[in-house]
Amino acid sequence: MRAYIGFDDTDSHDSEFGTGKIARRFENILPEGCSMWGVVRQQLLFDERIPYTSHNSSACVIIDFSDPSAKDILLSTAIGYIEREAAPGSDPGLCFACEGDNALSELISFGYLCATRIVTQKEALQAALGIHISGHGGSNDGLIGAAAAVGLTASGWSGRFIEFAGLRNFPDMVAVSELERHGIRIVSLDRDAIVPHPESIVYTKGWLRPRLWGQKPILPVLNKGNDMWETIGEKRKKS
Repeated sequence: MRAYIGFDDTDSHDSEFGTGKIARRFENILPEGCSMWGVVRQQLLFDERIPYTSHNSSACVIIDFSDPSAKDILLSTAIGYIEREAAPGSDPGLCFACEGDNALSELISFGYLCATRIVTQKEALQAALGIHISGHGGSNDGLIGAAAAVGLTASGWSGRFIEFAGLRNFPDMVAVSELERHGIRIVSLDRDAIVPHPESIVYTKGWLRPRLWGQKPILPVLNKGNDMWETIGEKRKKS
């Protein structure tokens, strides 16, 4: 069984770290029998009328577990975690859903809506009927992004991984075969559709971030010649 746990607005302008790191660290307190498959960052609408901290992104933690009774324990663990870790002055929100939930299709549609226009808490609550959604401080506006994170991630076609198979431990230069051995599939964006060989080398620029495409971690790369490939993204420079 797979659970999607959305976190949003757990930080403030004075925080040492953001929601993405809080979501990734959730792995450290998972209940027995639960394992983290990955963490996906979702980009929501940029608009000056939205009171986001930095980039208006939210995060979804994807958890696998086999015992159905673990669902309630996992939810209570997530609630306790966000209440402890959310920064003072933040507006944290949490959303929790499992694959197969009847209301998940509405949440997926809501997620796409959040990427195109301003939405309200009322709309988030309506979309999440039958699914756990909660605010945990301040204005509770974080529940909007948390719901969007779950919906977009459950769609299987949005976001980039900020945690998967220890992606921060890979070297800057890594073989295609090594990435695929860890479950990261390489997809060429070359205009001639040249396929990378297992022995081909991918230059990650120190920032390995696969996309969530087709429910799988996919790393889009560009051909640089001589059996060398390069990822299309790189770490954003701090202003």
